[in-house]
Amino acid sequence: MNIITSEKLPAPGGHYSHGVVSGNLLFVSGQLPFIPASGSFPDGIEAQFDQAMANVEAVLHAADTWLAKLVSVQIFITDVKYWPTVNALYAAVMGEHRPARAIIPCGELHHGALVEITAVAEIR
Repeated sequence: MNIITSEKLPAPGGHYSHGVVSGNLLFVSGQLPFIPASGSFPDGIEAQFDQAMANVEAVLHAADTWLAKLVSVQIFITDVKYWPTVNALYAAVMGEHRPARAIIPCGELHHGALVEITAVAEIR
């Protein structure tokens, strides 16, 4: 097992790593939409989704992999009303690549975020 830390993201706020490599898979911890430079969230679901995906991508890059190597993505949202917006934003980011995915309406998220994203990617 290999711990992955992205220098582009702040240190994790709890007892976890940005990511963990096991075998040929990278497991990305839940990424909230923190803007790394300010530690704040952007406004609105669109901007928060974009930032959370950018944070996922920072962890992928730290493990020398990229979005096209994602095999599974889990997107947690605070309200099911965001599902169509998140689905469209996700499709725009992923293009033709279609990893397994779930969008989970879960109620309140930490720090008042509207979205949190976790993922699994191949590294080789």
